[in-house]
Amino acid sequence: MLIQHIEKDRQGSFFIEEEDIQLAEMDYSLSPPDTMIILHTEVDEALKGRSIGKKLLEHAVEYARVKNYKIIPLCPYVKSVFEKDPEIYKDVVKK
Repeated sequence: MLIQHIEKDRQGSFFIEEEDIQLAEMDYSLSPPDTMIILHTEVDEALKGRSIGKKLLEHAVEYARVKNYKIIPLCPYVKSVFEKDPEIYKDVVKK
């Protein structure tokens, strides 16, 4: 599955789309100078159980690392993943 990324005017998303149908999405906004706020994650029922949310998050975290952003996880899913594995994400979580 190809995870795509789009960003415009301080809003963005990582998403999976097949045949012009969006099947998964992780939305975020940017707050200058260095904060990425992950707002929402949604995965279509057809993809449940395939760790798609985690894959979207991995792309978002890698993007944040490259851009030197700190992440605020407003999305309950992302917040729970960060809490389960704090050592993995400690470099990107905004305190």
